[in-house]
Amino acid sequence: MSELISLPGNDREGETLSEHVFRKIQSAIVQGEIAPGSKISEPELARTYGISRGPLREAIHRLEGQNLLVRVPHVGARVVSLTLEGLVELFQIRESLEGMACRLAAQRMSRAELDELRRVLDTHEKDEAFQAGRGYYQQEGDYDFHYKIIQASGNQILTRILCGELYQLARMYRIQYSATPHRPRQAFAEHHRILDALADGDGELADLLMRRHIGASRRNIEHQIAQAQAGGAGKRAGQASGA
Repeated sequence: MSELISLPGNDREGETLSEHVFRKIQSAIVQGEIAPGSKISEPELARTYGISRGPLREAIHRLEGQNLLVRVPHVGARVVSLTLEGLVELFQIRESLEGMACRLAAQRMSRAELDELRRVLDTHEKDEAFQAGRGYYQQEGDYDFHYKIIQASGNQILTRILCGELYQLARMYRIQYSATPHRPRQAFAEHHRILDALADGDGELADLLMRRHIGASRRNIEHQIAQAQAGGAGKRAGQASGA
């Protein structure tokens, strides 16, 4: 049985040591504190978090299941690299499956669930970073508009794929490449239009609006990645030329 912990700053009392470390490493990867493409050193992480290799390996295995780590033959685990190709593939899946989730949710959501979704958007609007135009609200789980809709779809397979296997990878792209002027306000308005369609029980429209919304987010992140890649290429060329 995994050891239960009660560590200072631990906000989930009674969680296992492996769960605690899993959440810490997950957050560091998603936020970019552990850089994309970085090799994972088990001894270093064990020292950082003061744990044995057993709980650490359990956490690493779960991170692989979330597509945040990839296993490279003869190298070991690495943090997934964020690429244009990977972005397009991920968002193609999201456009299709989250559109479906919206269509299903429109048929199932109660008035209480719709009111809760409106409260989520109210929370987003009051966020300091959003008010300053620096970015969109990035809390996860029940504070995430997309997560709430997927959960409301009632489809367990869909929920496992989108909220389990792909959720944190999508957040990783969104958090590390979302600093575009005006996009936060546009995304917020798109969320409200999706919510209105859900409230009207119009699954077809909700599906369409969600697909358009995710497509717009994909194009925004594509632009950011392309800029970063161009900047890196320019820097390397300057170094090569002595500039």
